[in-house]
Amino acid sequence: MGGGEVSKEMGTCSLAYRRGDHKLRKFVTARSAKFLLLSCIAFALITLACRSSRPWFNTSIAVADQISRSRKGYTLLMNTWKRYDLLKKSVSHYASCSRLDSIHIVWSEPNPPSESLKKHLEKVVKKKARDGHEVELRFDVNKEDSLNNRFKEIQDLKTDAVFSIDDDIIFPCHTVDFAFNVWESAPETMVGFVPRVHWPEQSNGKADYYTYSGWWSVWWSGTYSMVLSKAAFFHKKFLTLYTNDMPASIREFTTKNRNCEDIAMSFLIANATNAPPIWVKGKIYEIGSTGISSIGGHTEKRTHCVNRFVAEFGRMPLVYTSMKAVDSRSLWFW
Repeated sequence: MGGGEVSKEMGTCSLAYRRGDHKLRKFVTARSAKFLLLSCIAFALITLACRSSRPWFNTSIAVADQISRSRKGYTLLMNTWKRYDLLKKSVSHYASCSRLDSIHIVWSEPNPPSESLKKHLEKVVKKKARDGHEVELRFDVNKEDSLNNRFKEIQDLKTDAVFSIDDDIIFPCHTVDFAFNVWESAPETMVGFVPRVHWPEQSNGKADYYTYSGWWSVWWSGTYSMVLSKAAFFHKKFLTLYTNDMPASIREFTTKNRNCEDIAMSFLIANATNAPPIWVKGKIYEIGSTGISSIGGHTEKRTHCVNRFVAEFGRMPLVYTSMKAVDSRSLWFW
C-alpha cells in the first residue's frame, strides 16, 4: 500500500470519527437538555405539592402554638372613637387569637358604651372561646377625652405584655403571635409593625433640631428609631411610667394638640432603656378610612412634637436601628 493510499485511508477514518463524535455530542447534549427540562418540571410539581400541603410548615406552627399555650399571653389594648362597626370587626377577629388573654377597650367618648354594644361584644368573645378559656373583655371608661387615655395605668392587668392597637387595624393572629414571641425575647423594648424615623437637621444653623420622617424614609434608608403604638407590644410597666412619670407638660401638650402621644411613648421607653425598638414585618389590613396622617401639615406637626419632647427630656433618647424581625416559617428562603 502506497503512502498516498494510507494517507487517504487515515483521512477517511478521521472524517468518520469526527462525524461520529459530532453525532455523539448532539445526542449527549439533547439528552442533557431533556434531563434538565424534566428535572425542572419535576421540581416545580414537587414544590407546588408541598406548597399546598406543607406538612413541615403546619407541624412547625403546631409546635409553636403548643409552646405558646404553655406561657402567659398578652393584653389587647384597643383605642376606639365612635366607630362601632370597626370595633366589632376588630374584637371579633382578635378574640380568636390563641395567646390573647384579655381585651381592654379604651373608651373616651362623652357617653358610656351602650348595653347593646357591650352585649354584642361579650357574645362575640364568648363564641370565640377555645379550650375552655374565654377572653376577658372590659371597657376602660374615661371621663376626659384625651389621647393619653390609651396609656393610662391599669392596676389589675394579668399579663406583662400589652399589645396596643387601633380599632381599624387587623393583623393575622399568627403574625401577632410571632410579634409577641419577639417581644418575649426583648421585653424591655417596644416591638411593633409601623416604623418611623427622626433625622438631625443641620441647615439654617439649628442646633439639636430634628425632623420626623415616615415610611418612605425608613424604606429608603433601611433605618428607623420608633415603632408607632397603633400596633405595638410593650411591657405594662410603661403604662405606669407614662401615667405617673411622664412630664405633665407633655401629657397636656398631647391632649391639647390631639397628636403625638405615640411619639411620647417612644421617647419614654427609649429614655428608660437606652435601647432601640424592634420592627416586625407583617401585612397590615386597614379596615377604616384614612386618619390624621393624611391631613395636610401632618409631618410638620410631628416634627414639632419631636423637638418639643427633646427639650422636655433634655436630650434625644431615640436610638437608631436597622434590624427587622421576619417570621421565617412563612418564607421559602431566608
